[in-house]
Amino acid sequence: MNTKPHVAIVGVSGAVGREMLVCLEERNFPLSKITLLASARSAGKKLNFRGEELTIEELTAESFDGIDIALFSAGGEISKEFAPIAAKAGCIVIDNSSAFRMDPDVPLIVPEINGKDALNSPRNIIANPNCSTIITLMGLAPLHQAFGLKGIIASTYQAVSGSGAQGIIELDKQMRALVAGNPVTPSVYPHQIAHNVIPHVDVFQKTGYTKEEQKMLHEGRKILDLPELKVTCTCVRVPVMRSHSISMTAIFGQDPSVEEARKAYEGKPGIRLVDDPQNVLYPVPLGTTGKDDCEVGRIRKDQVIPHALALWVVGDQVKKGAALNAVQIAELL
Repeated sequence: MNTKPHVAIVGVSGAVGREMLVCLEERNFPLSKITLLASARSAGKKLNFRGEELTIEELTAESFDGIDIALFSAGGEISKEFAPIAAKAGCIVIDNSSAFRMDPDVPLIVPEINGKDALNSPRNIIANPNCSTIITLMGLAPLHQAFGLKGIIASTYQAVSGSGAQGIIELDKQMRALVAGNPVTPSVYPHQIAHNVIPHVDVFQKTGYTKEEQKMLHEGRKILDLPELKVTCTCVRVPVMRSHSISMTAIFGQDPSVEEARKAYEGKPGIRLVDDPQNVLYPVPLGTTGKDDCEVGRIRKDQVIPHALALWVVGDQVKKGAALNAVQIAELL
Protein backbone atom coordinates (compact mmCIF):
# COMPACT_ATOMS: atom_id res chain seq x y z
CA MET A 1 0.00 0.00 0.00
CA ASN A 2 1.31 3.42 -0.95
CA THR A 3 1.97 5.77 1.97
CA LYS A 4 -0.03 8.34 -0.01
CA PRO A 5 -2.66 6.27 -1.82
CA HIS A 6 -4.97 7.27 -4.63
CA VAL A 7 -8.42 7.22 -3.03
CA ALA A 8 -11.85 7.07 -4.66
CA ILE A 9 -15.27 7.68 -3.11
CA VAL A 10 -18.07 5.74 -4.81
CA GLY A 11 -21.44 7.38 -4.19
CA VAL A 12 -19.94 10.73 -3.25
CA SER A 13 -23.16 12.58 -4.09
CA GLY A 14 -25.03 10.92 -1.19
CA ALA A 15 -25.03 12.09 2.44
CA VAL A 16 -22.51 9.49 3.65
CA GLY A 17 -20.31 9.91 0.57
CA ARG A 18 -20.10 13.65 1.15
CA GLU A 19 -19.36 13.01 4.82
CA MET A 20 -16.51 10.70 3.78
CA LEU A 21 -15.04 13.59 1.79
CA VAL A 22 -15.35 15.85 4.83
CA CYS A 23 -13.67 13.27 7.08
CA LEU A 24 -10.74 12.84 4.70
CA GLU A 25 -10.22 16.60 4.75
CA GLU A 26 -10.76 17.04 8.50
CA ARG A 27 -8.29 14.29 9.34
CA ASN A 28 -5.72 15.39 6.75
CA PHE A 29 -5.72 11.91 5.24
CA PRO A 30 -2.39 11.38 3.41
CA LEU A 31 -3.59 10.79 -0.14
CA SER A 32 -1.85 11.53 -3.43
CA LYS A 33 -5.04 11.95 -5.43
CA ILE A 34 -8.79 11.64 -4.95
CA THR A 35 -11.39 10.56 -7.50
CA LEU A 36 -15.09 11.24 -6.99
CA LEU A 37 -17.48 8.69 -8.48
CA ALA A 38 -21.27 8.54 -8.69
CA SER A 39 -24.09 7.74 -11.10
CA ALA A 40 -24.44 9.33 -14.51
CA ARG A 41 -27.08 11.63 -13.00
CA SER A 42 -24.49 13.21 -10.67
CA ALA A 43 -21.54 13.15 -13.07
CA GLY A 44 -20.26 16.64 -13.88
CA LYS A 45 -21.30 18.18 -10.56
CA LYS A 46 -18.62 19.90 -8.49
CA LEU A 47 -17.51 19.39 -4.88
CA ASN A 48 -14.82 21.20 -2.91
CA PHE A 49 -11.91 19.37 -1.29
CA ARG A 50 -8.91 21.06 0.32
CA GLY A 51 -9.63 24.30 -1.47
CA GLU A 52 -9.97 22.71 -4.90
CA GLU A 53 -13.11 22.20 -6.97
CA LEU A 54 -13.37 18.57 -8.06
CA THR A 55 -15.66 17.13 -10.73
CA ILE A 56 -17.71 14.00 -10.06
CA GLU A 57 -17.10 11.28 -12.65
CA GLU A 58 -19.52 8.59 -13.76
CA LEU A 59 -18.93 5.19 -12.12
CA THR A 60 -17.98 2.53 -14.68
CA ALA A 61 -16.15 -0.79 -14.67
CA GLU A 62 -13.01 1.10 -15.82
CA SER A 63 -13.10 3.59 -12.93
CA PHE A 64 -10.66 1.71 -10.66
CA ASP A 65 -7.47 1.61 -12.71
CA GLY A 66 -4.73 3.10 -10.51
CA ILE A 67 -7.00 3.42 -7.46
CA ASP A 68 -5.50 2.10 -4.20
CA ILE A 69 -8.49 2.47 -1.83
CA ALA A 70 -12.17 2.87 -2.74
CA LEU A 71 -14.70 3.98 -0.15
CA PHE A 72 -18.11 2.69 -1.27
CA SER A 73 -21.35 4.34 -0.17
CA ALA A 74 -23.73 3.77 -3.04
CA GLY A 75 -26.03 0.98 -1.82
CA GLY A 76 -25.86 -2.80 -1.80
CA GLU A 77 -26.63 -3.43 -5.46
CA ILE A 78 -23.89 -1.07 -6.65
CA SER A 79 -21.45 -2.66 -4.19
CA LYS A 80 -22.29 -6.18 -5.37
CA GLU A 81 -21.66 -5.15 -8.97
CA PHE A 82 -18.63 -2.89 -8.68
CA ALA A 83 -16.76 -3.90 -5.50
CA PRO A 84 -15.50 -7.21 -7.01
CA ILE A 85 -14.41 -5.31 -10.14
CA ALA A 86 -12.47 -2.82 -8.02
CA ALA A 87 -10.93 -5.58 -5.90
CA LYS A 88 -9.85 -7.50 -9.00
CA ALA A 89 -8.15 -4.33 -10.26
CA GLY A 90 -6.00 -4.36 -7.10
CA CYS A 91 -7.98 -1.76 -5.22
CA ILE A 92 -8.94 -2.32 -1.57
CA VAL A 93 -12.65 -1.69 -1.13
CA ILE A 94 -14.14 -0.38 2.13
CA ASP A 95 -17.86 -0.94 1.69
CA ASN A 96 -20.55 0.80 3.71
CA SER A 97 -23.45 -1.36 2.48
CA SER A 98 -24.69 -4.65 3.93
CA ALA A 99 -23.64 -6.58 0.81
CA PHE A 100 -20.52 -8.26 2.27
CA ARG A 101 -20.87 -7.88 6.04
CA MET A 102 -21.62 -11.52 6.77
CA ASP A 103 -19.28 -12.98 4.13
CA PRO A 104 -16.78 -15.10 6.12
CA ASP A 105 -13.93 -13.93 3.85
CA VAL A 106 -14.69 -10.24 4.40
CA PRO A 107 -13.54 -8.56 7.64
CA LEU A 108 -16.23 -6.53 9.43
CA ILE A 109 -14.37 -3.74 11.15
CA VAL A 110 -14.76 -1.16 13.90
CA PRO A 111 -11.16 0.10 14.16
CA GLU A 112 -11.21 0.71 17.92
CA ILE A 113 -12.46 -2.86 18.51
CA ASN A 114 -11.02 -5.24 15.90
CA GLY A 115 -8.89 -3.02 13.68
CA LYS A 116 -6.12 -5.60 13.31
CA ASP A 117 -8.52 -7.79 11.29
CA ALA A 118 -8.60 -5.12 8.56
CA LEU A 119 -5.06 -6.06 7.58
CA ASN A 120 -6.17 -9.55 6.49
CA SER A 121 -8.66 -9.29 3.64
CA PRO A 122 -8.28 -12.18 1.19
CA ARG A 123 -10.85 -10.67 -1.21
CA ASN A 124 -9.57 -7.07 -1.02
CA ILE A 125 -12.95 -6.08 0.45
CA ILE A 126 -13.55 -4.78 3.99
CA ALA A 127 -17.05 -4.18 5.31
CA ASN A 128 -18.28 -1.27 7.41
CA PRO A 129 -20.86 -2.46 9.99
CA ASN A 130 -24.39 -1.16 10.36
CA CYS A 131 -24.54 2.27 12.02
CA SER A 132 -26.51 1.12 15.09
CA THR A 133 -24.16 -1.82 15.57
CA ILE A 134 -21.10 0.46 15.50
CA ILE A 135 -22.54 2.89 18.05
CA THR A 136 -23.76 0.09 20.33
CA LEU A 137 -20.44 -1.74 20.29
CA MET A 138 -18.44 1.44 20.85
CA GLY A 139 -20.28 1.65 24.15
CA LEU A 140 -19.99 -2.05 24.95
CA ALA A 141 -16.48 -3.02 23.82
CA PRO A 142 -14.64 -1.54 26.85
CA LEU A 143 -17.05 -3.35 29.17
CA HIS A 144 -16.69 -6.59 27.21
CA GLN A 145 -12.90 -6.38 27.48
CA ALA A 146 -13.17 -5.93 31.24
CA PHE A 147 -16.07 -8.20 32.21
CA GLY A 148 -16.90 -10.58 29.33
CA LEU A 149 -20.11 -9.77 27.44
CA LYS A 150 -22.76 -12.53 27.28
CA GLY A 151 -25.94 -10.85 26.04
CA ILE A 152 -27.62 -7.59 25.02
CA ILE A 153 -31.22 -6.40 25.37
CA ALA A 154 -31.44 -3.19 23.34
CA SER A 155 -33.81 -0.59 21.96
CA THR A 156 -32.53 1.87 19.36
CA TYR A 157 -33.82 5.39 18.80
CA GLN A 158 -32.81 6.10 15.20
CA ALA A 159 -32.70 9.50 13.54
CA VAL A 160 -34.46 10.14 10.24
CA SER A 161 -31.14 10.82 8.47
CA GLY A 162 -30.60 7.07 8.76
CA SER A 163 -33.11 6.86 5.89
CA GLY A 164 -31.03 9.25 3.79
CA ALA A 165 -31.90 12.74 2.62
CA GLN A 166 -35.52 11.77 2.02
CA GLY A 167 -36.03 11.01 5.72
CA ILE A 168 -34.81 14.49 6.66
CA ILE A 169 -37.02 16.10 4.02
CA GLU A 170 -40.07 14.15 5.20
CA LEU A 171 -39.69 15.16 8.85
CA ASP A 172 -39.08 18.80 7.91
CA LYS A 173 -42.12 18.91 5.60
CA GLN A 174 -44.37 17.28 8.19
CA MET A 175 -43.26 19.66 10.95
CA ARG A 176 -43.94 22.65 8.70
CA ALA A 177 -47.33 21.24 7.70
CA LEU A 178 -48.36 20.69 11.32
CA VAL A 179 -47.35 24.24 12.30
CA ALA A 180 -49.40 25.60 9.38
CA GLY A 181 -52.38 23.42 10.28
CA ASN A 182 -52.14 21.44 7.04
CA PRO A 183 -52.69 17.66 6.68
CA VAL A 184 -49.71 15.28 6.70
CA THR A 185 -49.28 12.50 4.15
CA PRO A 186 -46.44 10.02 4.87
CA SER A 187 -44.36 8.73 1.96
CA VAL A 188 -40.93 7.65 3.25
CA TYR A 189 -42.32 6.05 6.42
CA PRO A 190 -45.50 3.98 6.83
CA HIS A 191 -46.79 6.47 9.42
CA GLN A 192 -46.36 10.14 10.27
CA ILE A 193 -42.92 10.62 11.84
CA ALA A 194 -43.40 14.19 13.12
CA HIS A 195 -44.58 14.14 16.78
CA ASN A 196 -44.43 10.33 16.61
CA VAL A 197 -42.17 7.29 16.94
CA ILE A 198 -42.32 4.25 14.66
CA PRO A 199 -41.15 0.83 15.96
CA HIS A 200 -40.16 -0.29 12.49
CA VAL A 201 -36.75 0.09 10.80
CA ASP A 202 -36.09 -2.05 7.69
CA VAL A 203 -38.08 -5.10 6.57
CA PHE A 204 -39.93 -7.48 8.90
CA GLN A 205 -38.77 -11.11 8.94
CA LYS A 206 -40.73 -14.29 9.71
CA THR A 207 -39.40 -14.15 13.27
CA GLY A 208 -41.19 -10.84 13.86
CA TYR A 209 -37.86 -9.01 14.06
CA THR A 210 -36.74 -6.60 11.34
CA LYS A 211 -33.53 -6.99 9.33
CA GLU A 212 -32.14 -3.96 11.21
CA GLU A 213 -32.76 -5.68 14.55
CA GLN A 214 -31.06 -8.88 13.42
CA LYS A 215 -27.97 -6.97 12.26
CA MET A 216 -27.01 -6.21 15.84
CA LEU A 217 -27.05 -9.93 16.62
CA HIS A 218 -25.14 -11.23 13.60
CA GLU A 219 -22.72 -8.33 13.20
CA GLY A 220 -22.08 -8.12 16.95
CA ARG A 221 -21.09 -11.79 17.03
CA LYS A 222 -18.69 -11.34 14.11
CA ILE A 223 -17.03 -8.10 15.27
CA LEU A 224 -16.54 -9.24 18.87
CA ASP A 225 -15.73 -12.84 17.82
CA LEU A 226 -18.50 -14.05 20.15
CA PRO A 227 -20.47 -16.70 18.25
CA GLU A 228 -22.62 -17.43 21.32
CA LEU A 229 -23.56 -13.79 22.01
CA LYS A 230 -27.28 -13.44 22.67
CA VAL A 231 -29.05 -10.29 21.42
CA THR A 232 -32.65 -9.12 21.35
CA CYS A 233 -33.35 -5.71 19.87
CA THR A 234 -36.19 -3.34 18.97
CA CYS A 235 -35.34 -0.59 16.46
CA VAL A 236 -37.41 2.60 16.58
CA ARG A 237 -37.44 5.58 14.21
CA VAL A 238 -37.73 8.87 16.10
CA PRO A 239 -38.29 12.49 14.95
CA VAL A 240 -34.63 13.48 15.39
CA MET A 241 -32.57 14.72 12.45
CA ARG A 242 -29.20 13.12 13.25
CA SER A 243 -27.48 10.81 15.77
CA HIS A 244 -28.79 7.44 16.92
CA SER A 245 -29.34 6.53 20.57
CA ILE A 246 -29.35 3.06 22.10
CA SER A 247 -30.77 2.00 25.45
CA MET A 248 -29.51 -1.39 26.55
CA THR A 249 -29.08 -3.91 29.28
CA ALA A 250 -25.73 -5.69 28.90
CA ILE A 251 -25.18 -9.03 30.62
CA PHE A 252 -21.65 -10.10 31.61
CA GLY A 253 -19.77 -13.12 32.86
CA GLN A 254 -18.57 -11.08 35.83
CA ASP A 255 -20.61 -8.79 38.08
CA PRO A 256 -19.21 -5.28 37.58
CA SER A 257 -20.06 -2.35 39.80
CA VAL A 258 -21.02 0.99 38.29
CA GLU A 259 -17.69 2.41 39.43
CA GLU A 260 -15.77 -0.41 37.74
CA ALA A 261 -17.79 0.08 34.57
CA ARG A 262 -17.05 3.80 34.44
CA LYS A 263 -13.35 3.09 34.97
CA ALA A 264 -13.36 0.69 32.01
CA TYR A 265 -13.79 3.64 29.64
CA GLU A 266 -10.66 5.47 30.80
CA GLY A 267 -8.24 5.95 27.92
CA LYS A 268 -10.47 4.19 25.38
CA PRO A 269 -10.51 5.97 22.00
CA GLY A 270 -13.74 6.98 20.29
CA ILE A 271 -16.00 6.78 23.36
CA ARG A 272 -16.57 9.50 25.94
CA LEU A 273 -18.15 9.03 29.36
CA VAL A 274 -20.91 11.58 30.02
CA ASP A 275 -22.53 10.29 33.19
CA ASP A 276 -23.47 12.77 35.89
CA PRO A 277 -27.24 12.37 36.34
CA GLN A 278 -27.32 14.54 39.47
CA ASN A 279 -26.30 17.45 37.25
CA VAL A 280 -28.49 16.21 34.35
CA LEU A 281 -25.44 15.33 32.27
CA TYR A 282 -25.92 12.38 29.92
CA PRO A 283 -25.57 11.78 26.16
CA VAL A 284 -28.14 13.33 23.83
CA PRO A 285 -28.28 13.35 20.00
CA LEU A 286 -27.57 17.08 19.67
CA GLY A 287 -24.46 16.64 21.80
CA THR A 288 -22.92 14.10 19.40
CA THR A 289 -24.07 15.48 16.03
CA GLY A 290 -21.04 16.23 13.89
CA LYS A 291 -18.70 14.75 16.51
CA ASP A 292 -16.25 11.89 16.03
CA ASP A 293 -16.76 10.31 19.45
CA CYS A 294 -19.73 8.35 20.73
CA GLU A 295 -20.91 9.05 24.28
CA VAL A 296 -22.05 6.72 27.05
CA GLY A 297 -23.95 7.45 30.25
CA ARG A 298 -26.88 6.51 32.53
CA ILE A 299 -24.78 3.53 33.70
CA ARG A 300 -26.55 1.63 36.49
CA LYS A 301 -27.01 -1.86 37.86
CA ASP A 302 -29.89 -3.68 36.21
CA GLN A 303 -32.55 -4.44 38.82
CA VAL A 304 -33.89 -7.58 37.14
CA ILE A 305 -31.02 -9.51 35.56
CA PRO A 306 -27.91 -10.62 37.53
CA HIS A 307 -24.45 -9.54 36.33
CA ALA A 308 -26.02 -6.85 34.15
CA LEU A 309 -25.69 -3.11 33.63
CA ALA A 310 -28.15 -0.71 32.05
CA LEU A 311 -26.61 2.04 29.92
CA TRP A 312 -27.31 4.61 27.20
CA VAL A 313 -25.07 5.21 24.17
CA VAL A 314 -25.38 7.95 21.54
CA GLY A 315 -23.40 8.61 18.37
CA ASP A 316 -23.61 10.39 15.03
CA GLN A 317 -24.65 7.60 12.70
CA VAL A 318 -23.64 9.50 9.55
CA LYS A 319 -20.17 10.16 10.95
CA LYS A 320 -18.90 7.41 13.28
CA GLY A 321 -21.73 5.11 12.23
CA ALA A 322 -20.67 5.27 8.58
CA ALA A 323 -18.25 7.76 6.99
CA LEU A 324 -15.70 8.20 9.78
CA ASN A 325 -15.52 4.47 10.49
CA ALA A 326 -14.70 3.83 6.82
CA VAL A 327 -12.00 6.53 6.78
CA GLN A 328 -10.50 5.12 9.99
CA ILE A 329 -10.26 1.72 8.28
CA ALA A 330 -8.44 3.40 5.39
CA GLU A 331 -6.07 4.99 7.93
CA LEU A 332 -5.25 1.53 9.29
CA LEU A 333 -4.40 0.34 5.79
